[in-house]
Amino acid sequence: MKDLLERWLGTLFGLIFVALSLVVALETALRKLFNVSLQGADELGGYALAVGATLAFSLALLGRNHIRVDVFHERLPRPVQVALNWLSSLSLAGFAALLAYLAWFAIQDSRTYQSVAQTPWATPLVYPQTAWLIGLMLFGALAVGVALVATWQLLTGRTEALNAMLHPRSTREELKEELDDLKERSGAQAPAAPGGAA
Repeated sequence: MKDLLERWLGTLFGLIFVALSLVVALETALRKLFNVSLQGADELGGYALAVGATLAFSLALLGRNHIRVDVFHERLPRPVQVALNWLSSLSLAGFAALLAYLAWFAIQDSRTYQSVAQTPWATPLVYPQTAWLIGLMLFGALAVGVALVATWQLLTGRTEALNAMLHPRSTREELKEELDDLKERSGAQAPAAPGGAA
């Protein structure tokens, strides 16, 4: 399920920016060849960045790629690591829920004041903001789900599973993932990671 969700989110993220690059290329060609402008590439770029960022939040959560300061994490006793990992999941869930909550009120303000983009297109802001809110709600739902699973694992004593799910990714894990990806793409035997990680 996790891999499928990552694949769909990654594909959507890629399609958004491929479409944006095509619009920018068309805009550039039209300006150069015909001195004509679509007058909307900048506006679309802002929307793509806002929606793409929310998708990236979810992808980073699923792949354990959110940045954590883990200089001392490995040196701490196991119970302290478990507590910090659990607290990190709660903190992220609270932050994600707060973002979605505030975005909802931003959309209500846009709807009340009938706000439009200050561009030649004058796009009603409620439309791109709704896509932005959906991305934030997805991130919030995933973060809350991870926090609930982590809490259940903590309460049932499954601390190893909790650590495996939330522990910051090590350099060795990242190297193994890259080597596995290389092996899958090339169809050949990838070189072994140092320390027997592969």
